Amino acid sequence: MILLNDLSERLQIDDPEERHTISPVSWSQYETLLSVLGDRSSYRISYLDGVLEIVAPSRRHESGKTRIGTLLEIYFLETNTEYFPTGSTTFSKSEQSVGGEPDESYCIGTDKEFPDLAIEVVVTSGGINKLALYQQLGIQEVWFWQFDRLAIYYLRQDSEQFTTTFGYEAINRSKVLPELNIELLTECIQNPSPLAAAKAFREGIC
Repeated sequence: MILLNDLSERLQIDDPEERHTISPVSWSQYETLLSVLGDRSSYRISYLDGVLEIVAPSRRHESGKTRIGTLLEIYFLETNTEYFPTGSTTFSKSEQSVGGEPDESYCIGTDKEFPDLAIEVVVTSGGINKLALYQQLGIQEVWFWQFDRLAIYYLRQDSEQFTTTFGYEAINRSKVLPELNIELLTECIQNPSPLAAAKAFREGIC
């Protein structure tokens, strides 16, 4: 009989996620790397204050982010919510030396230069602090899917109260999508069958 911890370790070995950080790296070097890799690159590239992070996502990572995206788009359709998917677009601000590529991202209501919501699926820890990165980009809300749980952070104007989380407050319900049932969403993401999850989620919000 395989213990859950042993199974988790085995999955990690069978489906590894490569993560590399390099520093110091100049802004021009970061831009050159993005240009060389192009739009079809499977790598996720992040840059913050001279530190470059390169991640080669695992299959579990890509499955997780796609399933979350599928459920959210069902929600947008069923609730008639105007949305603009921006996916893993590279968002950057040269004047602040910051750039990142969310796993999934969305503008809600109207199309904007930067998304209202960024989603990160966390398989391996370490590397650049994504809250610090998204704070510099001004992303309003950030979701982390890790350990089969959804952690939601909302950027507050009075950031001095939340210095340890770079101005973000940990919240239980989304401010960007206030009518979204987070418990139902979490339960459906956890469902091992993507089809059953999509059906259950649609039925739950109709």
